[in-house]
Amino acid sequence: MNELALSDRLRAVALEIPIGSKIADIGSDHAYLPCFAALQGLISYAVAGEVNEGPFQSAKNQVEKLNLNDRIKVRKGNGLEVIEKDEINVITIAGMGGPLISEILEAGKDKLSGKERLILQPNIGAKSIRLWLIENGWELIKEHILEEDQKIYEILVAEKGNPHAPYSNEKREADLLLGPFLKKEKNEVFQKKWKHELLKWKKIIGQIDQKAQNEDTVEKRKDLMNKIQMVEEVLNDEIS
Repeated sequence: MNELALSDRLRAVALEIPIGSKIADIGSDHAYLPCFAALQGLISYAVAGEVNEGPFQSAKNQVEKLNLNDRIKVRKGNGLEVIEKDEINVITIAGMGGPLISEILEAGKDKLSGKERLILQPNIGAKSIRLWLIENGWELIKEHILEEDQKIYEILVAEKGNPHAPYSNEKREADLLLGPFLKKEKNEVFQKKWKHELLKWKKIIGQIDQKAQNEDTVEKRKDLMNKIQMVEEVLNDEIS
């Protein structure tokens, strides 16, 4: 992967950037995403943020190598502290766990004006992001799911709006877990992901059932059974 040939997951993130945007790529690593976006004419300006010294230097070297210093500012800092309010209108955070992405957004929400588009690619735990978006008034407007190198990734796109709009009142828990848009589309990658999760959960239940029960294991089993029921209902429903 480089600034001309992004991974499939980062290319999918890039495709959600409106042309002419000013972006902040948080956890930018080698700054491949902002460099690609600049070279493709997608953006007018970018901030590449990195908290660790090694990736920060890699990003700086990459931007300098491509003579993009006038359009891409590489800054060292934690999360959204690398940006000023109203400096950008798109935030991308890719390649982290959903809980960490939620923590970054929560810690830096004073930097958000509400005019931004959030493009978020969690490796795991997308539900925590969906919950954060609802609690903070951001409307989930698109979702994608894809497989690359035998790993499955979800991409969530949100803007300020009605945070409850994409969710069903009756199936809210399933929507939060599976994704309201992904759940309707149910593509092959979606089905593969959740069939794998079902097998994993059923194996855990089997292990729980072979041991002495306590309050924690009883609660865990109940939670897993609830998830299994939700997922099987979605996978078996050919109409929705």
